[in-house]
Amino acid sequence: MPDVEALLRLLERWRDEAAKASRPITRITVAYEAGRDGFWLARWLSAHGIEAYVIHPNSIAVSREHRRAKTDRLDTARLQRAFLGWLRGERQHCSMATIPSLEEEDAKRPGRERENLVGERTRIGNRIKSTLARLGIRGFKPTLRQAPARLERLRTPEGEPVPPNTLAELRREMARLRLLAEQIREIEAARLQRLEQQPNSGAHPMIRLLAQIRGLGIETADMLAHEAFSRVLRDRRAVARYGGLTGAPDESGARRREKGLARAGNARVRRGMIQLAWRFLMFQKDSALAQWYRARTADARGATRKALIIALARKLLIVLSAHHW
Repeated sequence: MPDVEALLRLLERWRDEAAKASRPITRITVAYEAGRDGFWLARWLSAHGIEAYVIHPNSIAVSREHRRAKTDRLDTARLQRAFLGWLRGERQHCSMATIPSLEEEDAKRPGRERENLVGERTRIGNRIKSTLARLGIRGFKPTLRQAPARLERLRTPEGEPVPPNTLAELRREMARLRLLAEQIREIEAARLQRLEQQPNSGAHPMIRLLAQIRGLGIETADMLAHEAFSRVLRDRRAVARYGGLTGAPDESGARRREKGLARAGNARVRRGMIQLAWRFLMFQKDSALAQWYRARTADARGATRKALIIALARKLLIVLSAHHW
């Protein structure tokens, strides 16, 4: 962790040295690459009167050589060149990440924690199924309420019970599953309680309004409110890019092809919108967007349906953001 007080003293010393050399400094700007430390340093510097920016790491152009030199000195020089160009008004040198407030960051934590817990629950369930498959046992569903009791009665195709060490391992995995299910329920209950107790606080009005759309639940509404609609985006293209729902064209001469999704935006928004697009087709079959999708996928191949579900997800995100609730 950087010594912020030492950093502030260093900046003040440089300012005093410049003043003594008859080169007064009227503006101090600091930039660093977004990473694990997040945005706390930028907020701290801004609170102390320092103009702070956080550079998006993927926006820095790097050499395409197979084995390029990479050191802290070279990386710092590359960031400096990009930042100076950006300050001159040449915005193509790099892009800056939006610095959220501490409250805005904290509001995202329940949804992200739930996503991590659901992913861990899926991984544990897959591990349990793989362990049983090695014994020739299939069809076991570890998420059912009676799964722990059924685990004791499982038999291999040879009629043998599950070996003791494997059975002990599976019991521990089932215990982890129960803990994860309890934590997920706790997060969901706390979110509903906040929505009921503070209906007009922060993003709660937007969440409640989004959740009224048929096929769009509280989880997706919470994700959209905190991950996508918490910032002001320039236009429809910016909305689609931020959602990671734009293509990656590969054009050279007469060759034209698509390499698939650019995947340059918010991965949580992209996953959530693709899931919402499938639910939209199920719950709003008579809507104009659902009819648009079905008209273009009638008698189509699987690849065409997959490409058009991305297009439907992009259209849904743009329509929802246009109202901006």
